[in-house]
Amino acid sequence: MKYLQKLGKALMLPVACLPICGILMGIGYLLCPASMQGGDITGFGPLVGIFLVKAGGALIDNMALLFVIGVGVGMSEDNDGTGGLAALASWLMITTLLSTGFVTTLFPSIADNVDKTLAFDKIANPFIGILAGVIGSTCYNKFKNTKLPDWLSFFSGKRCVAIVAGVVSIVVSVVLLFVWPILFGLLISVGKGIAGMGAIGAGIYAFLNRLLIPTGLHHALNNVFWFDTIGLGDLTHFWAGETSADVNWSLGMYMSGFFPCMMFGIPGAALAMIQCAKDNKKKVAIGLVASAALCAFVCGVTKPFEFGFMFLAPGLYVVYALLYGIFTVITTLLGFRAGFSFSAGATDLLFSASLPAAQKTWLIIPLGIAAFIVFYVVFRFAITKFDLKTPGREDDDDDTDETKVTLANNDYTEVAKIILEGVGGKENVTSIDNCITRLRLEIKDYTAVDEKKIKSAGVAGVIRPGKNAVQVVVGTKVQFVADEFKKLCK
Repeated sequence: MKYLQKLGKALMLPVACLPICGILMGIGYLLCPASMQGGDITGFGPLVGIFLVKAGGALIDNMALLFVIGVGVGMSEDNDGTGGLAALASWLMITTLLSTGFVTTLFPSIADNVDKTLAFDKIANPFIGILAGVIGSTCYNKFKNTKLPDWLSFFSGKRCVAIVAGVVSIVVSVVLLFVWPILFGLLISVGKGIAGMGAIGAGIYAFLNRLLIPTGLHHALNNVFWFDTIGLGDLTHFWAGETSADVNWSLGMYMSGFFPCMMFGIPGAALAMIQCAKDNKKKVAIGLVASAALCAFVCGVTKPFEFGFMFLAPGLYVVYALLYGIFTVITTLLGFRAGFSFSAGATDLLFSASLPAAQKTWLIIPLGIAAFIVFYVVFRFAITKFDLKTPGREDDDDDTDETKVTLANNDYTEVAKIILEGVGGKENVTSIDNCITRLRLEIKDYTAVDEKKIKSAGVAGVIRPGKNAVQVVVGTKVQFVADEFKKLCK
């Protein structure tokens, strides 16, 4: 769990790029509906709209690559860029070795298997991006100080990190070459199994769809229910102008349940997160989740919201996915039918409402109100009851009083020297990090720590959360002290 929370913190940097993309795309789709639904794009407004859609999509469509760099740097000790470079090398190697073109060259028979081909078509996904980031950062942390023989000394230290990451990535690619299509095929089989279960099956599908978002494997299920893999094709038949009379299921049942959740449920959950955020982080929480909620409402882009908390509070993300399943069952039974060609936002609802398969679209109002209330109550209860680390509540969010701490000495180098002496010198320090107000240190020998000496630097306090951990409450100038501390430890 601790590792997942660390991963979640590392993902905050790339996730912070996404809300502006969602806003740009939401405005763009409103100005230029043809960019979503097709048709000619003429006039100044639509041209501005398509420009904004493409600008926002530039990052949304390459979110996996953002995760590569964000995790690679964020999980590397000292947040060193070498970890990001190694992660990028890993990503390029894995996605190249597992690309459909190369895999079918190695094994031509795969080209005749639609499911396996689809699996490798979807290999450049957020899960692989995060995996590459973990490989890059782990290799940096393990091998950054490696010393090689003199004749290979050029590749010693940080220069060997990307090389090691590349070797690891080759091994991982070989494993995924056999494991990835099996997982993908298994999910397609699951999809076929639940396709005949009516409203319950639709709910199970919606639950699994959200649950698998982090791995990219949701594409396997989408291919079963939205497209014509096994004769379903809920999306394709809906937008072809057909009705339930033309197929053997209630057309739109595998899309309709997403509308109340994305348009109203996410804003409700976002409000709960904002209200539960610590006072000194409310503005940060608003900036992250409020814009993501607007994005979800307008155009149904949910990943800025989902990746903002799924690794910080994985248990809550499972509950979030379960709510999708429940609302999909309810929506299916009530007869609300709408479809999307992009995602379940207000824009697609507006355009799908005029299609023959659309039914009782007015129900989006009561369903939406119910979704907003349920998501809000469930999220607020879970966050406060279990002290979940949603945006604005991370462990790095120290008490508000700590942000008001003023150092007694403005010579950051001198402060760092005193702290270093107080923790037993650089030989006793194994890890250096900092949050908003605290210098966080991992040490070898706890008996070498002199708290009185540390406090003589003018800091507000010393905290010992563990046998080998020391936290020095510096205040909001902690970054400057941390930078000097790291220099002294080199």
